[in-house]
Amino acid sequence: MNTLPLVSIITPSFNQARFLQRTMESVLSQDYPSLEYIVIDGGSEDGSRAIIESYADRLAYWESLPDQGQTDAINKGFARASGKYLAWLNSDDVYQPGAVKEAVEYLEAHPEIGMVYGDCAFIDAEDRVIGQFPAAQTDKERLRRGYVHVPQQASFFRTDLWRKVGPLDPSFYFAMDYDLWVRLAGEAPLVYLPGRMWAGFRLHGDAKTIAADSRCWPEMLRVHYRDGGSWFSPIVFKYYLRKLAAPLINRRRKKMFERPKE
Repeated sequence: MNTLPLVSIITPSFNQARFLQRTMESVLSQDYPSLEYIVIDGGSEDGSRAIIESYADRLAYWESLPDQGQTDAINKGFARASGKYLAWLNSDDVYQPGAVKEAVEYLEAHPEIGMVYGDCAFIDAEDRVIGQFPAAQTDKERLRRGYVHVPQQASFFRTDLWRKVGPLDPSFYFAMDYDLWVRLAGEAPLVYLPGRMWAGFRLHGDAKTIAADSRCWPEMLRVHYRDGGSWFSPIVFKYYLRKLAAPLINRRRKKMFERPKE
């Protein structure tokens, strides 16, 4: 009899047929048997539905229906989840082998911890590693100062805390994860495990990180002001600094995933 705690993984997707199969394989090939996998597709018209259907017998639930976007899809998936632990993996990202097992082992051994996260590599469209996400330990106070450093792709958290602070705010397009980290950190510690490579964060021309990065920090400031933050806080200074540096940052990111094949 399997006594391992159930982990629910949600993949929100829309017109990501190019990468979707690699994402799903990275979840379904995990060496952790107590896994509930849910795929919420927003009515894609690029062949994604056929890919999802080919895995239907290995999914706890899936749908391909119009929705209100990524945040709505994640909320719909978590509303159906029944696991003790939760995570979501976007349809162009991947898990590394052993990620789920290692995350669960840590959460089981440390019941006081609300969320654990590991390291995450930047990968290109061909799965080549092109950099590393700057993950670091943070907490509620540092998060509110704009010190985020949490790779969403490599994060796992407790369902009971989600039920206290969720769902994701559907008005956020980009910073829904930052908003959630702030709320989770208000309930229990978040812990970073350095040296645990748990995910690949794909950078490509259509990725939100490239195409709509300018929307992230204004949404983070909405969280800051909503929670009573000051106009003179570090996160506000970082916003304006980031705004000035954004063209350079985006050029560097584009160069990362546009490298010629070797």
